[in-house]
Amino acid sequence: MDALEVNRFRAKLALFVEDVFASVPRKDQRAKGDCYLRGLMLDGRRKSVQAMASRLPDGNEQNLQQFVNQSPWDPVPVQRRIAERMLPLIDPTAWVVDDVSVPKDGRMSVAVAPQYCGALGKQANCQVAVSVHAATDAASCPLQWRLFVPQEWASDLDRRRKTGIPDQLVHREKWRLALDILDELAGWGLAPPVVVADAGYGQNADFRAGLTEREVAYVMAVRSDVTVHPHDAQPVTPPWSGNGRKPQPRYRHKPLSVAALATSHGRQAFNEVTWRTGSRGPMRSRFLTLRVRPAGVKARRLAQAAATAEQGHWDGVLPEVTLLIEWPKEAEEPTDYWLSDLPEDTPIRELVRLAKIRWRIEHDYRELKHGLGLDHFEGRSWTGWHHHVTLVTAAHAFLTEQRLSPKARTPASRSTRPLTPSRPC
Repeated sequence: MDALEVNRFRAKLALFVEDVFASVPRKDQRAKGDCYLRGLMLDGRRKSVQAMASRLPDGNEQNLQQFVNQSPWDPVPVQRRIAERMLPLIDPTAWVVDDVSVPKDGRMSVAVAPQYCGALGKQANCQVAVSVHAATDAASCPLQWRLFVPQEWASDLDRRRKTGIPDQLVHREKWRLALDILDELAGWGLAPPVVVADAGYGQNADFRAGLTEREVAYVMAVRSDVTVHPHDAQPVTPPWSGNGRKPQPRYRHKPLSVAALATSHGRQAFNEVTWRTGSRGPMRSRFLTLRVRPAGVKARRLAQAAATAEQGHWDGVLPEVTLLIEWPKEAEEPTDYWLSDLPEDTPIRELVRLAKIRWRIEHDYRELKHGLGLDHFEGRSWTGWHHHVTLVTAAHAFLTEQRLSPKARTPASRSTRPLTPSRPC
């Protein structure tokens, strides 16, 4: 936005800040929040505090630095209020689990480490954050963030102290952070219609089992080397000789990779599906669904543990899910694969629409990063990072409100459980 556009929305922004930052006790802090949001939305290449203060007529660099880096206001109630406000407006088709990386120089920015950096497509010194977004094809909104703390930070007491990482915070894998976010949102009375994720999460049997345990449906990408049994395969138990341990039930044939299974059906089994209309016309490709049973040591152990806990024994049968496969007309072989535990009669068009909805998050990440300065924060502290991403989320939410519903309120969302009232924090 240019200065005229920002001024045109000042009254609406003031009402937004009054609601979303109601948990921030001091009036002067809320005023700084208003100023920071205007700085994020105002045109400008960099959205560091110094750069934003120089563009704003009421910008005071020292005040904004203190507000984002040292002020003790709690970002969690602000995030909760944004989620409660945005979910009815967006009425999401799915919640999308994702992560974002920010390249960094040096060693002292909180949780920075050499690791895979998606922004650069290679190993690099960066920060990584896990996020969950409510999404439709029309809009999305980040609901929560977790900064990934690499293993090397777990025992580095000097850097932890200097950056202010809470003592109880330890290294947790990204898939566990995603489940932590879903648990916190559930504690707010918010539930996803379905969870969508890329292969970095979908490949992980523990993550899929964690969603199943929480009774959360999913559609998640997997790599071509994931192994499965056909749905009609049945385990058999070898006869017991009477000596030693009784044999466990086993599938008679080795599992196939999803790539091998897909190819075995041939091109003729795939049908064209149109899942949405893009800027250049209908989005189409060729797809096939198969019922399968994910295999592998981890999947087997998780299935055995779940069945034993629920029934007291396990018959060796692996859970059945849907495998969705894409084989574009011009491709020599299948290109993409997803697993879903949605009901078997879910229409293939709906499965494809959900599998492809991550495009919305990638689109909105461009605004979050390049337009609103998600990756422009120059502070080093745990507190500053969480304040900044909360303020960026608030700015994105405000702009989304203006695009979608500048006047009218919307009915309750499918993500809000009806028995839990929505209320300001």
